[in-house]
Amino acid sequence: MGLFRRVKTMILADLHKLIDQWEDPIAMSKQYLREIEEHIHQGHQALTQQILAEQRYETLIAQTKAIIEKRARQAKLALERNEEAIAKLALREKLLYEKKLSAYEQQYETVKEKTAHVKEQLKQLQEKYEELSAKQLELIARANAAKALKQMDATLASFQPDHALRGFARMEERILALEAEATAARQCLASKHSIPSSLEEEVENELAKWKEAHKQNV
Repeated sequence: MGLFRRVKTMILADLHKLIDQWEDPIAMSKQYLREIEEHIHQGHQALTQQILAEQRYETLIAQTKAIIEKRARQAKLALERNEEAIAKLALREKLLYEKKLSAYEQQYETVKEKTAHVKEQLKQLQEKYEELSAKQLELIARANAAKALKQMDATLASFQPDHALRGFARMEERILALEAEATAARQCLASKHSIPSSLEEEVENELAKWKEAHKQNV
């Protein structure tokens, strides 16, 4: 039993680890917003149906009132003409339509209440969506900042200052050697082009001899 319990514990731990990896807060927030968007879409459809129902009842009520008024006029006219049977028929229909009108008006009020309820729910959903959208932007900014800090921490953790200092020291030594080589090369070049003073004296003496010889020949 102990072995099976330990295996079960290990499996559950691995599953929880996978679930934690799957539960990316940004991805989850996007999924929540998509669900709310779907509810808002359904709410708009429901509101559209409620408004259409209200319009149908308004039309039905107006038509029923018109029929009631018409039957009342017919009954009055029939009585004035002593047409009692026609008057009764008109009054009967008038009473029937008045009952229908009462039922339509009650149903219309129920539909209006339902419409108001749908509107309120839709308003709350829209407000919640806007609130969560703003919250999502905040979460994205915080997540990006956290990732950047984590990356910086990892970089600093892997950074070895002694190794860098040794590298810079080697670079400095190499540059000093290059500078020394350049200085030596300049000095060598200068020495090649410079003329010793003793040689200059010999040149002057030789020139004087050549001048004297030239005068004698002339």
